[in-house]
Amino acid sequence: METQVAEKVKRSAKECSARLSAIHDALYAIGGKWKLKIIIVLREDGNKRFNELQRAVTGISARVLSNELRELELNGFVRRKVYEGRPVVVEYELTEYSDTLGAVLHSLNDWGTTHREKIRKEMSSSSQA
Repeated sequence: METQVAEKVKRSAKECSARLSAIHDALYAIGGKWKLKIIIVLREDGNKRFNELQRAVTGISARVLSNELRELELNGFVRRKVYEGRPVVVEYELTEYSDTLGAVLHSLNDWGTTHREKIRKEMSSSSQA
């Protein structure tokens, strides 16, 4: 444990700044309440039209979904496909680049499960005390 603390202290200000910048960029691209939920729905259920996505991502408004999809598209995670015809059909799909989030999603899932269990145990033990 002491070695880990010592290693953390040894980082230079430049290294710390670089790490903070990288994390800032990641959170900008996928942060917020909805982006990862949208990605997960598209990842697990496949391509979806706008209204299908809105139903699948419970609680998101049409305006927020539209903004989030636009940002995900700008960051290269989602592709908007327009099918000409009557009516015009617009579908959203993940890009190959979104596959780079696989390890992140797996880690977040593991951490979230562990955290939820920790909180449940703490709440259970505090209510018994």
